[in-house]
Amino acid sequence: MTTTGPVNGLISHWFTQYPPLRPALPGDRDVDVCIIGAGYTGLWTAYYLAKADPSLRIAVLEWRFAGFGASGRNGGWLSGLVPGDRSRMAARYGRDRVLAWQRSLTEAVDEVIDVAARERIDAGIVKGGTLHVARNHAQAARLTTEIDEEIGWGVDGIAVLTKGEVVERIRLDSVVCGYHNPHCARVQPAQLVRGLADAVERLGVDIYEMTEAMKVGPGAVRTPRGTVRAPIVLLATEGFTASLPGLRRRWLPMNSSMIATEPIPDELWRAIGWRGRETLGDTAHGFFYAQRTVDDRIAIGGRSVPYRFGSRTDLDGAVPAATIKHLTAVLHSALPQIRDVPIAHGWCGVLAVPRDWSASVTFDRATGFGSAGGYVGHGVTATNLAGRTLADLTLGKRTALTELPWVGHRSRDWEPEPLRWLGVRGMYLAYKAADWHESRGRATTSPIAVVADRIAGRP
Repeated sequence: MTTTGPVNGLISHWFTQYPPLRPALPGDRDVDVCIIGAGYTGLWTAYYLAKADPSLRIAVLEWRFAGFGASGRNGGWLSGLVPGDRSRMAARYGRDRVLAWQRSLTEAVDEVIDVAARERIDAGIVKGGTLHVARNHAQAARLTTEIDEEIGWGVDGIAVLTKGEVVERIRLDSVVCGYHNPHCARVQPAQLVRGLADAVERLGVDIYEMTEAMKVGPGAVRTPRGTVRAPIVLLATEGFTASLPGLRRRWLPMNSSMIATEPIPDELWRAIGWRGRETLGDTAHGFFYAQRTVDDRIAIGGRSVPYRFGSRTDLDGAVPAATIKHLTAVLHSALPQIRDVPIAHGWCGVLAVPRDWSASVTFDRATGFGSAGGYVGHGVTATNLAGRTLADLTLGKRTALTELPWVGHRSRDWEPEPLRWLGVRGMYLAYKAADWHESRGRATTSPIAVVADRIAGRP
């Protein structure tokens, strides 16, 4: 094992090196569909469009390279988690439509797995489900509510676990209880997005990297390298949407940070368990999410510096040393067995958060302009469903997907600065205080967190 400090940034641990770049846009072009963003959303949309109509001329424009954003930096949870507040969406659009949304997301987990197999994308996928745990009594109370909600929204196969049953799976420290949801797979996210980009190219789609969209509108996208004219323009820029003119307040670019350990020896794995490769998370307000990686490390993430003033985004994923220290402490608290295993890498990325914390898929047939995003951190699977939905809308099809409640959903803009920064910073300071409050033995959710949720409009 190395004794040097962890690598910081360089996109993420999921990339062993910067990938070779595809050619940039060579000049002005006319196409049938122009997609902005070569992450999961843009690539899934291109994939299903090209599959449905091979004659379409499709161009994907990417500022850096395919997978540069959240698609190449996330926690690798291919889960059926809904990117929104189901109760709030049901009140607005009807319970049956939200049940269909949940069912479609659950089914999308297997759709991604099937496409990866069919396209020979080696993304280290293991469908071991996800393990949610509570580590104090207040978390346990929220966990019970969460279980009831999942079952109530039609999620099948939920297994309620005692402390002993949790520890049989993963020998975590200070666990009260947990539950297992079978609808999740561990994935190496960068390998998935890079493999998907290759598959899209094999279908005849042109991906232009190092091509920044400077002005986006119906019918045309202007870049420093030329203008792409298309009757259909689709925006798939997720956490980087705020950098586009006129869209700074549409979605808030929320930061999430991760670390990965050095490879863990077999004897330690025998002491830890984790043989099922479940994804792992807890119910703290400042929650963590983790996986046992393809190369037998532990990758764990959480919030640190959640938001940068003015909706600024990072360039290469570097995080403050304090973030690596904080996430290391969280990891060691949950799994003290690995205290002597060095941390190999720390990084961060941005995800898009709408003001009402609910994602959307939109398409205006009159202008040919569409978009999808705002996944609030649950995008690895939701992007597949969004891509299929956006493809159907683009092709003028009326399907079960185009009737889902996020289609046409609109969220109001975030507040202007400095209110935006003050609100997000205050919210996460409140959650930190609430977790401390609950760790002192409180049996129910801290009122500090309740107030913070109401102010932020979180589900």
